[in-house]
Amino acid sequence: MRLKNKVAIITGAGQGIGKAYASRFLDEGAKVVIADYNTERGESALKDLKERGDVVFVETDIADNASCQACAKATVNTYGTIDILLNNAALYYDIDNADNSPEYLRRVFDVNLHGAWQMARAVAPTMVAKKWGRIINQSSGAAYMYLMPPQDAFQEVGAFTYSQTKWGLVGLTKFLAGQLGQYNVLVNCIAPGVTMTEATKKIVPEEFLGMVTYMSAMKRTLEPEDLAGTAVFFASDDANFITGQVLCVDGGASMPG
Repeated sequence: MRLKNKVAIITGAGQGIGKAYASRFLDEGAKVVIADYNTERGESALKDLKERGDVVFVETDIADNASCQACAKATVNTYGTIDILLNNAALYYDIDNADNSPEYLRRVFDVNLHGAWQMARAVAPTMVAKKWGRIINQSSGAAYMYLMPPQDAFQEVGAFTYSQTKWGLVGLTKFLAGQLGQYNVLVNCIAPGVTMTEATKKIVPEEFLGMVTYMSAMKRTLEPEDLAGTAVFFASDDANFITGQVLCVDGGASMPG
């Protein structure tokens, strides 16, 4: 067990990729906090996962700083410490890619980017004090995908809302890594390709999903469980001299570097 007795907060673990992370971390011996704003989803995930190991649900709205601080405090009160933060939560399932308003852009930034920063801010003091910690941010292949379909006529500059926030997480990863590395708190980032979650099936057109598979070097779909091994690696002692890095997990759809 590579994460035996480590305490991990996983945001957005009530469903999809986050739930797959929680399941794998429990299998690896971690104690897991499901941090999700949706009580119904969080309690359902807790019911599904509690037989796999030591897991609790803490209702958490990462867009609210007080809620992030409360999650960190609840984790320490329950388990005594915090070893790992996996910033998985994001506005994705209900995202409106057609809304290019500044107000909507700010709302998505508050969750997808600022929420990750607020959670890191909440857990960092505990990690710094004991000089051991892992923060794993979740970006997306969308951060690198700049090609857009042609338009019949120009209307307005797009907000590129989801992609902007996910590119921001790449930068946040590097800045956090630069500050926290001296305290042995390592910060890395996973950039998944299009992953076959219920959210993806809802918002990505079916004809596009076929093209995504074609673009992959492996010529198959990416499932949530395919991402879990990378998260375990970044969270474990195997990554004890790796920080500030972004790893694309997309079957070779993008090959930066």
